[in-house]
Amino acid sequence: MPRMILRTSNLSRLTLFLAVALACPLSAAPRSDDQPSDPWLDANTPDLVTLYKHLHAHPELSYHEIETAKRIAADLRQAGFDVTENVGNTGLVGVLRNGEGPTVLVRSDLDALPVTEETGLPYASQVTALDDEGDTVGVMHACGHDMHMTCLVGVARWLAEHRDTWRGTVVLIGQPAEEKVGGARSMLDDGLYKRFPKPDFALALHVAHDLEAGHVAYTSGPAMASSTAVDIVVNGKGGHGAGPHETVDPIVLASLLVLDLQSIVSREIKPTDPAVITVGSFHGGTKHNIIPASVELQLTLRAYSESVRQRLIEGIQRRAAGLAAAHKAPAPVVTIGETTPPTINDPALVARVVKRFNADLGTEKVREVEPVMGAEDFGLFNEGGVPIFMFRLGTIPPDRINQARSGGAPLPPVHSSRYAPDPEPSIRTGVRAMTGAVRELLAP
Repeated sequence: MPRMILRTSNLSRLTLFLAVALACPLSAAPRSDDQPSDPWLDANTPDLVTLYKHLHAHPELSYHEIETAKRIAADLRQAGFDVTENVGNTGLVGVLRNGEGPTVLVRSDLDALPVTEETGLPYASQVTALDDEGDTVGVMHACGHDMHMTCLVGVARWLAEHRDTWRGTVVLIGQPAEEKVGGARSMLDDGLYKRFPKPDFALALHVAHDLEAGHVAYTSGPAMASSTAVDIVVNGKGGHGAGPHETVDPIVLASLLVLDLQSIVSREIKPTDPAVITVGSFHGGTKHNIIPASVELQLTLRAYSESVRQRLIEGIQRRAAGLAAAHKAPAPVVTIGETTPPTINDPALVARVVKRFNADLGTEKVREVEPVMGAEDFGLFNEGGVPIFMFRLGTIPPDRINQARSGGAPLPPVHSSRYAPDPEPSIRTGVRAMTGAVRELLAP
């Protein structure tokens, strides 16, 4: 009898253990790479990594994202979305309706940069293309848009397979030409908020080059600056390099202008108002002994307020004209080009979504960070008062970040030819964070 009682007791304990084990969510079990386990992500991440490597190896420049858009459209259709292509040129829109409820838009960008890759990765881009000036350039996803697209596809698949967890409408968009800050405007002008369900909320993620993979970061309120492109033609009078007195040298004049422009921010803008003027391109001359007739400058301006942006523009125009008059040069030509507004994350939306991040990822993997002077055209999606929120996705192995912080090699920034995200943990976290955000906003 004692043996019989012992066996019955052991059987009861085993039954209790199995019941508790089955009741516990699989997501509670830690993975060896410090990523929380999730059965769906465990099964689907390998295929998403394959998609990421394909996109990384086949980048396309702004407004030339033909094959990229086709691939993302096909993946969204396969997931069950109703997809419309060629919105705003090469953009695409996928819609999935799941009963009554709000509408959430999730945006990814499609385009790559004219950068020749130097990561040495086995799936590194070998692509070259003609840029808008007709020059042959290397092409690379140096800003992480391949990661953004991969996460978008992962989100589409997860939401389609878990419709019991949310109610409403999801609009997923693949936006062209973010790098030219024109794609969002193109899609909106093509009826994005009229031809398709207008969102109650708009979300996006963006890779971060200085944040650990497995982590996300956010900024409430102003997060990214406005961006304005400015082209200046500094005119002079060309001639022989041996007779500068018979010319008006635009190279000297343009050089003085580059230096003088820096005093606009330091002496005309309030010190507590963020502002940047950068001269990114200086082109003039053809030969050692020829003074050219003109020099071309390309600038980018960054600001958080329209009044500051206008003061930067007025200061540039005034200095360019003043220097030309002082040197008896023909009037310069100042052209204001592509412009995108600042990205202002809606504080109430941020608070709501970050609460979900903390629950899904753990508070130790969610951090608040300062605004940056980088720019994005995602800010345009707040048209008509739509609350927006773009968060940052960590992509770098923790040991690599620790090395850089300890005096090792610096971390390559985005737009660098050496920027290389860690695919698997970055994709897992991006999909997990974004699906959590969507579910929070479309809770049944």
